[in-house]
Parts: sequence; structure tokens; C-alpha cells
Amino acid sequence: MSGSARQGFQAPRVKNRAPAAVQITAEQLLREAEGSQAVQFRAPKQRVEDYEELNEYRGRKRKEFEERIRRTRGKIREWQSYASWEASQGEFDRSRSVYERALDVDSRDISLWLSYTEMELKARNVQHARNLFDRAVTFLPRINQLWYKYVYLEELLQNIPGARQVFERWMKWEPDDKAWQAYIKLEERYNELDRASAIYERWVAVRPEPRVWVKWGKFEEERGKLDKAREVFQMALEFFGDEEEQVEKAQAVFSAFAKMETRLKEYDRARVIYKFALSRVSRSKSTALYATYTKFEKQHGDRSGVESTVLGKRRIQYEEELSHDSRDYNTWFDYARLEEDAFRGDLEDGSEPKPEKVREVYERAVAQVPPGGEKRHWRRYIFLWLDYALFEEIETEVGMPAVHPTYASLKRQFTFAKLWIMLARFEIRQMDLMAARKVLGAAIGICPKEALFKGYIQLELELHEFDRARTLYEKYLEFDPTNCSAWIKYAELEIMLGDVDRVRAIFELATSQAALDMPELLWKSYIDFEFDEGERDRTRALYERLLEKSKHLKIWLAYARFEMAKMSAAGEDDDEGPEEAATAAVGEEGDVEKARVVYERAYAYFKADCQRTEVKDDLETFRKVKAQRAELVLTAWKPFEEEHGSAETLQRLGQINPHKELAWEPSEFGGMEEVWAWKFDDDILEENPNAFKFLQMARQWKMSSAAKGGAGQMDVEEDEKDDSDEDSDSDKEVGASGEARESRSNGGSESGSET
Repeated sequence: MSGSARQGFQAPRVKNRAPAAVQITAEQLLREAEGSQAVQFRAPKQRVEDYEELNEYRGRKRKEFEERIRRTRGKIREWQSYASWEASQGEFDRSRSVYERALDVDSRDISLWLSYTEMELKARNVQHARNLFDRAVTFLPRINQLWYKYVYLEELLQNIPGARQVFERWMKWEPDDKAWQAYIKLEERYNELDRASAIYERWVAVRPEPRVWVKWGKFEEERGKLDKAREVFQMALEFFGDEEEQVEKAQAVFSAFAKMETRLKEYDRARVIYKFALSRVSRSKSTALYATYTKFEKQHGDRSGVESTVLGKRRIQYEEELSHDSRDYNTWFDYARLEEDAFRGDLEDGSEPKPEKVREVYERAVAQVPPGGEKRHWRRYIFLWLDYALFEEIETEVGMPAVHPTYASLKRQFTFAKLWIMLARFEIRQMDLMAARKVLGAAIGICPKEALFKGYIQLELELHEFDRARTLYEKYLEFDPTNCSAWIKYAELEIMLGDVDRVRAIFELATSQAALDMPELLWKSYIDFEFDEGERDRTRALYERLLEKSKHLKIWLAYARFEMAKMSAAGEDDDEGPEEAATAAVGEEGDVEKARVVYERAYAYFKADCQRTEVKDDLETFRKVKAQRAELVLTAWKPFEEEHGSAETLQRLGQINPHKELAWEPSEFGGMEEVWAWKFDDDILEENPNAFKFLQMARQWKMSSAAKGGAGQMDVEEDEKDDSDEDSDSDKEVGASGEARESRSNGGSESGSET
């Protein structure tokens, strides 16, 4: 096809893309592909009719082989092909000649020797094969494959003495372990066990390794020579010696020896062997041996032996972890606790306890001093000293005198409150109260801290030394006058002692501080105290003082609930606050009118706060104040009026009607945005009275339309009440503004535009 024709050629368009009626399978595709493949070329078969043609054919083939080996003399595969062809023609002399010529070229080729011997064996020329193997192993004595073939030939011919002679020649070259094992298996097959034992003895003389000794010992055990097996293991142990490095190397021998004694039910012998090995090797280097010993004790030992074994295993684990990080104090804690448990176990069993091990661990632990002088590095380290001192105090009587210098050295070096308090508690347990007070007094003088004051005060309260506790509270508040919890605890102490005047004086002094960390807790405690005392006027005065400092919504709500609460009689033991006391059964009743006045004052404050310029300028603050204003009405004031109010008060509250509607307001990022904003009917009435009238008319129209549908007539007051209920149930409802838009769409266009 010409170039222009190829350029103009286009594939035919397939108009019908529907599936064919008869589908072809994958099997058919494969069969067609196989049938379309070209037939491989096969050389034609040549038939030889007489000897002349045979000689001509052989001459031609020999000429081809000679030509090949002349071109590629170093290629052994061509020589092997030539020799194999001669052997296939029955010309074994010619085949041997070819192999000998090939050996002159490369006598170190193993495959050449193997193919040469295989040719002789196929031709049943056994003696020729023996001679070849003898030549091969003499020329290549390090090639194990030739020896294996030679031995296999002799054993196949049932020439066992000849096979032994071959092995003896081979063993003189000190081959690898597989060769020795093959020799031993040969003797075992023919039940020559004494000869096999002698071979093991020669083997360990050549390679005195633990695994060889272990195999020899197991062989003697399996054939029933137990004394000989023990003698083998003892020879091995004498050979390796008693030094740590030598015993570490011979761990496999010790383990096999002990396992053999275990199988023979000689448990005492096995235990002695294990302990002998473990006593001469460090725990970190004998993990496997110790694991075997642990398993042995669990199976055949008593309770004390098992526990000591488990303890030893865990000691090895802790030592290994500490070798990587000596300042891992968590590991030191676990290690010391392990030794303490072992010490207590010895006491319970009645055996002689050894506190020296526990002391050794603690001494090693406290010797790992943290780097640097930062306190956070010393926290865990200090508790090591504390645990050490507690162990000496509680568990041992000999170590009691050592506790004093331990605490004394620490308290001069560190300023941890826990340490000072523990030392003072120790002095109290020693019946030395003055020393404990001196310790805590010195601690407060050196490093006054909140924990020290609390610990000292708690100590004096437990001793019922209330005057001392008062003095400590005064020192505490001089140190930190902003700590509200300290003021409250001081007042609670005076409440417990029944000194009301001192309580009021403490609270007054506390509330007069310029800075406090949690003033809300302090004021709440002060108010709860006056309420519990039955002083309603004082409590009301405290709320008024608190409102002068902060007009938060929660304060207004708590103030209103207080006015409604029932107050118990003065001096009555009542732990309830103003909120909980609303359910009290006796005492002075609350005043509904005063509570309503509080709600009105709160609403007036938030309404005025919304009108302030600085609040309007801050969009986030403005929205927050409006949300608090709505929360006051919907969640507190409205339920209050529904329970305690009249129709008139509910009507006045309904004129406020907080609700949400879509409105355009300034955005935080500039411009205007449409958001759900809180709206109040009283604001609308003040800003545009006419719009408020149209809003009321729209609501009346909507309710009358609903009444005509079958619900009956409802007056305007009930309609407004239902609307306000719907607004309080969900902030997502549109409310009255949505109703006004609906009335506008039905005909109130003028009122809608004004709204």
C-alpha cells in the first residue's frame, strides 16, 4: 500500500454497537490462537540402512564435535556432550578418551568428574567408577560431594569395610559436622554403636564445641549407657573449666546435662547442676539458662524454690533495663518493691530475712543523682528516699536510727513540701511532738508553700489545737492574701467553733482584698453562711454589694431565687444554700414582690446596657448582652410569673416577647450579613409605636384564621402567650417577625413596609 493510500485509509465505523446474537467464549479464543500458531521446526528423522551409512553418520558427528571443541576448548559442556554421544553409541573407549582429554583441560570441574563416573556406572563398569572416585577424592579432597558419592557407591555394593575406609580417609581431612554425622549414622545403621561412640570421641577431639558434647551425651543416653552419658558431660565440664567466660560458653552443656538428670528423675542432681552454672555466670548473660531453670522449678520444685526462681528472673529483667538507663526511676521503684516483697515473704515463711538486699537496691538507686538543679528532675528521685526511709522505719528495727540522718540530709538539700511533712509525721510517730512542730516551723520559715501550711494546719486540727490552727491560718493569709480557699477554710474553722463574729470579720476582711484568685467562691461562701444563719437582711445586703462589683446574669438569678427561698431559723443546723433551701418546710417564707423587683431591675440593667454606645460598637459584646437579656426573660422570669404571677403581670411580661428573626446586621469582616438576631417588642414599641400596632394586628389576624379552621376563637392575650411559648421552646423558630411577613404577603403591605 502506498503512502498516500495509507494516509487516506480509515477504519470502518461500527454502526451497530449492540452485542452479537452468538457470543464467543474465552476457550474458543484460546483454541483459535493455538491453531493459528506456526508449527515449530523439527529435524527430519534419518534412518540408517547399513553399517556404511552408520560409519558415515558417526564420522560426520565426530567431525562436528571435534570442530566445536576446537573452537570452544574451555567449554566443558561441549566435552560432556561429545563424551555422552560416544557412550550412547556404545563406544566407551572413545567416551573415556574424550573425558580424559577434558580432564586435561580442566581437572577441577566437579560436574565433569560426576558425569564421567555416572557414565561408567550406567555401563556397569563398577571398578572403573571406583578408580575414578579414588582419583577424584585424591585430587579434590575438600569437595564433599565426591566423598558422599564414593561412600554411597561402596554402601550400595554392600562393601561396608570399603565404605569405612573411605570415611577414614575423609576424616583425616577434618571435614564439617555433616560428614562426621554421616559416618556415625553409617555405623548406627549396621548397629555398630561402640564404633559410633569412638567416632564421637574423635569428633569432640577435632571440634570441642558444646553442641558436639551435647550430641555425644544424648547418643549415650539413647543407647542406655547412662554412666557413660554422665561421664561425657563431666568430661565436657572439666574441659570448659569453672571460670565465668568458660561457663558462659558451656551453658548448653549444663542445660542438656540437667535435662538428662530431670528425665531420669534425678531432680536434686539437676538442681545442683543449674545452681552451679547460675552461680558462676551473671544473670544478664544467662537468660536462657535461667528460663530453663525457672521452668524446672515450676514443674518439680517446692513453693519457696519457685518464688526464688521467679524473683531471680525478674531481677535479671530489671538489671537489663537499668543497664540501658541507670536513671530510670520507675524501674528502680519496681526493683525496690520486688526486694521488699521478697523480704516480707521471708518474714511470713519464718525464714531469716535479709534486709541487706533491699538496702543495696535503694543505695544504688539514690546514688543515681539527677543532672541539673531543676526541680522537675528531682521529683521522682525524692520519692526513692521517702520509700527508703519508710522501709527502714516500718520493716526493720535495726534501721530505725538511720531514718533520722536520711531525713536530715534531705531537708537541708531540697525544698519539697512532701518531704517536710513526712519528716514531721515521722517525729509524731516517735512521740516527739515538739520536734515535729519545729520541723514544720523551720519548713515554713525556709520555703513557705501552700502544701506546708495545709499539712501543718491539718496536723494541729487532728491534735485539736485550734488556737495554733488560727495562728497558722493568719500566717498563711499573710503569706498569700489572694488565696480564697484559705479564707474559706479559715471561716469554716470558726463556723465549726461557733464564733459567728469572727466568721463575719474573716469574710469582711477577705472581700476587702484588692486581688483574689477565685472571688466568686468567696462571695458564695459568705452568702451561704448568712443564709444559714437566718439573716435575710444581711444576705440581701451582700447581694447588693456583689452587684456593685459585678452585674453578671448568674448573680441576678441567684438574687431572685434567694428572695423566693424559705429561710430556716437562726442557729438551726442547715447546710443548704439559698437555692437548695427553696424546698425547706419551715422558716421564713420568700417574698414574691421582691423577687419580681429583682427581675425587673435585672431586665432594666441589660436593656440599658444594650443602648450603650461602647456595647453597640462591639458586635460580639452586643449580641452577648442581648442573648443574656433573652435568657433572663425566657428561662427565669417567665417561669416565675407563670407560677407566682397574675394575668396582669403575665400581660406586662408578654409585651417584652423576646424572639429571633432574620435581620441585616454589620458583619465582623465588614459589610452587612443576614443573621438570626434577638428582637424585643418593647424596643419596637419605643422606636416605632405604629409598627408595633401593625404587628399586633397581624398576630390577631393569624390567630383568627387559625380559629376558623376548627380550633375555635382565641383572644389576643392568649395568642400573644402562645407566641411567646413557641419562642421560648426553640430559638430556631422565626417568631413574630415571620408572622408579620406572612400578614404582609396577604394584604398588609403598608404595615409590612413600616415594620
